[in-house]
Amino acid sequence: MTTQVSIPAAIDVEELSISFPLYHGNARSLKKTVLSTVTGRMAADSRNRVVVEALRGIDLKLRPGDRLALVGGNGAGKTTLLRALAGIYEPVAGRMRVQGSLNALLDPNLGMNPELTGRENIVLRGLFFGLDKQAIAGLAEDVAAFAELTDFLDLPVRIYSSGMIVRLGFALATAVRPQVLLMDEWFLAGDAAFMEKARVRLENLVRGVEILVLSSHMADVVQQWCTRAIWMDQGRIRADGPPDEVLEQYLGHPVRVPPAT
Repeated sequence: MTTQVSIPAAIDVEELSISFPLYHGNARSLKKTVLSTVTGRMAADSRNRVVVEALRGIDLKLRPGDRLALVGGNGAGKTTLLRALAGIYEPVAGRMRVQGSLNALLDPNLGMNPELTGRENIVLRGLFFGLDKQAIAGLAEDVAAFAELTDFLDLPVRIYSSGMIVRLGFALATAVRPQVLLMDEWFLAGDAAFMEKARVRLENLVRGVEILVLSSHMADVVQQWCTRAIWMDQGRIRADGPPDEVLEQYLGHPVRVPPAT
């Protein structure tokens, strides 16, 4: 596993807001309906378009050693916040700064060109991380051994099965150790045989990063991996604090503390 080291990692978010326009939502009747819902997430932007307010006034500060879990129901804004921190979504208001090398485990296809072979995608990922020729060769060896794609590694990714894409995507995403790791919980799902060794690799990666931001519905993972949790609801932060306390507020009941491993 390759490690990237530079200046200390940091995340600073102030009053972050993100909205998505509904391009077919300009009919007068629809506007009247959605804008009359005071507690909803619909609004009108400066161009008089109906928009969905995905994130509203998010404040967040993280420093080395922080392990943050994002919890909340589907549509609460967890993945949107991860994608904003990864630079995929641009804020409509507020400020955001992410300092340090970053890796985002958000989508198995993220950063892959389906027309290229698995091996060519490995080289591209190495170039993206600024690795030299020797380091890229080591990266290719590590990913090939872990993904166990054998001869398929030299075939176009577009012919891979969904399971093969997950293997390659997981191996690529976890082969380089960043300072800041953003992760959606899809990385904790998969066929049992593969995930048995994948979880060990992932836990080693998590232990080695300076800052972790994880979106998860799994209470045991939140308790074991994280030092802080944020409960997101309707695009806002509803609670922020120790994982056990936030999980209890979110779930409505105390959560059993898992045994130390």
